[in-house]
Amino acid sequence: MQDHYGNPLHTTSQTARDGYNAAFGAYLEAQPGVEDALERALAADPEFAQALMIRARNHHSYSRMTEAKADITRAMALRADLPNPARAQIEIFDHLIHGRTAEGYARIRAHLLEHPRDALVAQTCLGVFSLIGFSGQPGREAEHLAVAEALAPAYGDDGWFQGQLAFAQMEAGQLKPAEASITAALEQTPRSGHASHIRAHLFYEMGETAEGLAYLTEWMAQYDRAGLMHCHNSWHIALWALAQGDEARMWAVVDDALLPEVTQSPKLNVLTDLASLYWRAGLKGVEVPSARWRALAEYAAQTFPQPALGFADVHVALAHAMTGQDEALARIVEGAKGPAADIVAPCAAAFGHVARGQWGEAEAALIPVMVDHARLGGSRAQRDLIEHTMLQVLIRQGKADEARRLLAMRRPTTDSAGAVAGLAA
Repeated sequence: MQDHYGNPLHTTSQTARDGYNAAFGAYLEAQPGVEDALERALAADPEFAQALMIRARNHHSYSRMTEAKADITRAMALRADLPNPARAQIEIFDHLIHGRTAEGYARIRAHLLEHPRDALVAQTCLGVFSLIGFSGQPGREAEHLAVAEALAPAYGDDGWFQGQLAFAQMEAGQLKPAEASITAALEQTPRSGHASHIRAHLFYEMGETAEGLAYLTEWMAQYDRAGLMHCHNSWHIALWALAQGDEARMWAVVDDALLPEVTQSPKLNVLTDLASLYWRAGLKGVEVPSARWRALAEYAAQTFPQPALGFADVHVALAHAMTGQDEALARIVEGAKGPAADIVAPCAAAFGHVARGQWGEAEAALIPVMVDHARLGGSRAQRDLIEHTMLQVLIRQGKADEARRLLAMRRPTTDSAGAVAGLAA
């Protein structure tokens, strides 16, 4: 009884094992069906602690914290008779789900030294939404790549891992190695929501707007709306439509796939993708109806009411700034939390200045953010929101040449020349 990577599964039921592996595969490829497969596993073996663990992790990914905590608590109660590494797995996810991330990360790094092919644990450190991605620490992109490269010998040419390696390489600026890695990944897992997403990022980083839009449009035509990456991959399509000046298509994607009432994706994706797209549309000169911003601000207040996660908080700040909710914005500026709080606060303040047309003040607030905004989390493509905001505040002060110079130095290969009104003139 083993998972896809040879890790032992502690059940005597083949049906339970098969359900677990079906769920595990769907989870790693961002495909629907995780919960249904785990229902089958737990129906066959109600005390299958590892099935409870992976279900808890899946709930955690969607911020369904009540369900996640209930499942991991049950798994913890059943772990005593399990040997390592299963017992260690469960304890690690108990740390993460209950917010003890520092302890959890330390346990993970030690665990992976002994069990590098424990992919369920390894994936907590891989990708920009991982523990490393949201660590708020300087140099986190280099750390991400270092961890991926350290794990690489254990996975060889495995399709899932090659995709994760590609993202780490790309975010560290290694575009050619990333292209080789993601090509290898897609040869094995062509219907992986994660792999298609990573390929979309490579198109973005290389400035291949038309190619990226064509690729992802075709890929998404067969992707289930219940897939984890449906909202975010749709965001990429909308962003490329915006870049091509196709506003009608951009709004059609928003209404079909990004709004809270239509998407099944995690709340963090809904918030950040909508806020980012609205903001970037405004930077390009597209009018974003105030009603859309108000609806998003209400959603932000419901889902992320207090500062906690820097990446979420800067997007919440966008919504509050654009709807004139100064008190809510001040809570982020004055009460930013976490290791990246010193970056979150001035970033939020800058958005408020932009909304009020205070261009000099916005520039001053953004200068310390520009030094290392990777600490906020998210991908380089997502953080172009910061880069493009700085371009706008420079242009609005008559500093168009400085804006072009900044773009040439920081994002020379991306298709950003028309991203901000007045930049390409």
